[in-house]
Amino acid sequence: MSEATWEKARAGTPTRTSFNPDRWKYLLAAGLILAAVVYLVVSGTMAGAQYFLTVEKVVNDPAYAGQTVRLSGAVVGDTIRYDTANLIIDFEIANIPETYEDLGLTLYQAANDPNAQRMPVHIEGQVKPDLLQHEAQAILSGHLGDDGVFYANELLLKCPSRFEETGAEQVIGQE
Repeated sequence: MSEATWEKARAGTPTRTSFNPDRWKYLLAAGLILAAVVYLVVSGTMAGAQYFLTVEKVVNDPAYAGQTVRLSGAVVGDTIRYDTANLIIDFEIANIPETYEDLGLTLYQAANDPNAQRMPVHIEGQVKPDLLQHEAQAILSGHLGDDGVFYANELLLKCPSRFEETGAEQVIGQE
């Protein structure tokens, strides 16, 4: 004859049909972490949706005063002043429209238009970049002071005359 033995499941080992309250704690924690990550991604995307503001927006909206913003404008060359002893750069930027077809032409028109809205810029502790010249596009991070001067802590420059696009026929012809 054969003998049959029945074993009882050990205490503390969950079975498939039993309800485990610890499992819900982990699922809830994972859900909260996932929700936090989604929130951070969405809020970061919304904040960065507009890469930079125009001079006109910052000057005409008092809500930007004192806030850290990213600003873009065309450098007005005859306003550039550089103090080599104290590493202070002062210049003006002219308003560039939000949309444009040709960046080079837009920078030329903005920098040479005496009626374009302008903003003085002040930067301390930075060596004067070579690209800081007339009609360069300046992208600045900083804040607008109560005196109407934009106090920048970061300066990026684009000069479209140096970075002209080369057509495929020109590249092929050079080989």
